[in-house]
Amino acid sequence: MDSKKEINRKISVAPMMDCTDRHDRFFLRLMSKNVMLYTEMVATKSAIHGDRKKILSFSPEEKPLALQVGGSNKDELAEVAKIGEDMGYDEININLGCPSKKVQKNKFGADDVEDFDYLNNFIRQMRDAGTQTFILHARKAMLSGLSPKQNLNIPKLNYKMVYDIKKANPDLEIIINGGITKISEINDHMKFCDGVMVGRSIYQNPYFLVEIEKEIFNTPDSPSREEVVKKLLEYLDNEVKKGTKVNHIMRHTVGLYHGQIGSKEWKRYLSDNMMAKDSDFQKAKHIMRIVQNNEKANQVSS
Repeated sequence: MDSKKEINRKISVAPMMDCTDRHDRFFLRLMSKNVMLYTEMVATKSAIHGDRKKILSFSPEEKPLALQVGGSNKDELAEVAKIGEDMGYDEININLGCPSKKVQKNKFGADDVEDFDYLNNFIRQMRDAGTQTFILHARKAMLSGLSPKQNLNIPKLNYKMVYDIKKANPDLEIIINGGITKISEINDHMKFCDGVMVGRSIYQNPYFLVEIEKEIFNTPDSPSREEVVKKLLEYLDNEVKKGTKVNHIMRHTVGLYHGQIGSKEWKRYLSDNMMAKDSDFQKAKHIMRIVQNNEKANQVSS
């Protein structure tokens, strides 16, 4: 699916299991209209045989949105790509780099090789099959001895290999991913690559997206955290009426005050009132008081 011209992949938020579900994506979209968002990885068999509405549905507000698919059977991958396209996803992304045991067992995960020629030849085969966009995680996955979580931190980052791939393939869209946490780092990578994918630093500090909007996309008006929470509470109200649990949405907002005055109070209120399975929407309404207090405290300090 070559929609390179229509989709701006300059900055994207990485697909993260148990993180970038539809509620998180709605929340992130309140802070950024321009970044590309990705679903959590969906296994082909789940998409074909599971509850498709539950697994693949999304709100139109989340777009531009890519569906990330994992699988080792080309017919199943093709079927899910068609399903995703018909549902209105802007891109189908095939996961080839996950080091989890389950993924290894099903033979669609990371490869135990770190070699420029091997990677470059593989990319050229994919290019010849029609792929234009490649997102490269700049960390070798260790397939034994490390957990998927350790794989996010322990193997050394090798940004140069990604830069070299772009240099060798100037006609392809090459996006870099791995350990990127600051605007200055994004700008440095953009000198060598076509786009930057950011993962955990956005999940831990979602309001970083507002900085990205200002600094990378030159967006003049950004929502305050108070405005973000107000809109999220409207979404929460609607979702709860449909049967969604409060904690399924609010768990994604823990880092909203990351690095700000009031961060502890925010987290405490969430854990005391909104993170239990039976949390009540009525308690959500009191959260605006915490938000308003935090906003005032941060304005005074700045």
